[in-house]
Amino acid sequence: MSQEAVNGGIRPVILCGGSGTRLWPASRASMPKQFARLVDPESSTFQATALRVAEPGLFGRPAVIAAADARFIVAEQLAEVGLPADILLEPQGRDSAAAVAVAALHAAESDPRAVVLIMAADHVIGEPEAFRAAVAAAAVGARAGQIMTLGIEPTRPATDYGYIRRGAPLGQAPGAYAVERFVEKPDAAGAETLIADGALWNSGYFLFRADVMLEELEAHAPEVLQGARAALAAATTDLDFVRLDQAAFAACPKISIDYAVMERTAHAGVLPVSFSWSDVGTWDAVWQVLERDASGNALRGRVELIGTRDSLVHSTGEGLTTVVGLSDVVVVSTPDAVLVASKAHSGQVKQLVGQLQAKAHPEADAHLRMYRPWGWYQRIDIGERFQVKRIQVVPGGRLSLQKHFHRAEHWVVVRGTAEVTIDDRVVLVHENEAVYLPIGSMHRLANPGKIPLELIEVQVGSYTGEDDIIRVEDVYGR
Repeated sequence: MSQEAVNGGIRPVILCGGSGTRLWPASRASMPKQFARLVDPESSTFQATALRVAEPGLFGRPAVIAAADARFIVAEQLAEVGLPADILLEPQGRDSAAAVAVAALHAAESDPRAVVLIMAADHVIGEPEAFRAAVAAAAVGARAGQIMTLGIEPTRPATDYGYIRRGAPLGQAPGAYAVERFVEKPDAAGAETLIADGALWNSGYFLFRADVMLEELEAHAPEVLQGARAALAAATTDLDFVRLDQAAFAACPKISIDYAVMERTAHAGVLPVSFSWSDVGTWDAVWQVLERDASGNALRGRVELIGTRDSLVHSTGEGLTTVVGLSDVVVVSTPDAVLVASKAHSGQVKQLVGQLQAKAHPEADAHLRMYRPWGWYQRIDIGERFQVKRIQVVPGGRLSLQKHFHRAEHWVVVRGTAEVTIDDRVVLVHENEAVYLPIGSMHRLANPGKIPLELIEVQVGSYTGEDDIIRVEDVYGR
């Protein structure tokens, strides 16, 4: 039996921060790319990441560090694949150093010498068995006191990845090397020179003993460690989540683990690996990892092409997307936004999103379908003095007890059974039945059944914005 198995296994930690704006409009703040099904129509990259470390003989119980707003998406997607995890919530993003410090402290609570594996939630890896073998090999160096990273053997002179120059072989870990230097994202000529010199792509995966990382943080980034320790010590439990203390976590300097520790430590090691890997940071990167037809096109959804080559056409919803006579383009069509870009300039989508935000376009951050802990809602139509939504409530889900000052609502059940509270009475509303909620009435919607509840909501009034909600009681603590 391996040492990891004796000690409960390598502790995987999945970092779920980031909004993935370069993959707009499919990825937005309300549903970032790690939770969207951009590569595999059956699962998200977050779910694939969690399943990659679901091997009890090698790995222990995973931890997930995510934004507080994503907590119910994380819990739901883990439940879909049947994996339990500790979910720690960041009150705000402080970059990766603070998250890694929390991960090391969390693991050290049960075993100061626990081996921790830091993973991003949005990477695509083609050979999970090769990944697990690489992690097991790198763990040898981690147990010996090195902070190990996985260095990807480059397949092209990429300018969108950082690089690692390897130094002398590490005696503690067969096949691994000391890190000579981390190199920022180069230009094309610099990337070719680095590859010729044997440099590796920086994958962002780290393995270390908890006590070693805490020592290095104390030496090189003490303010990060101090803030993370205080945030974890003052954390509160909310349902199945651990909420880090907001004030303490906000005191952590906003810095990456690369700058805070990896570029300063004398214990950095790298294991070269050759499995297929991508951080799918742009639409061009998505095109590279998807299967393509004889013309080099990667297609998703309802699409039709004529005379188009080497392109990505991604269509969601019921709409049909068509492309004629183009090459090397990205076309992404969603129910409320369309992106057309050259693959070569797809990295500029992030700048486009910034422009949309500056002009207060709601599509910059919000999808038509908005996910909530009880299910989701999707706007169907909106106009002067009215709005129509489609609402789905999961079995056992309950909306908050609430009232509105500017609108009345009509609910028509199209599937399942609704338990509706209206002031001091509770009624059951079945399929093809409706209920009216007057302005100012105290009301709540719940699904007491075994199947999802679906209904159409018609709002009528002088104002139908989401901020016209007065919550009196909420089981989800919002």
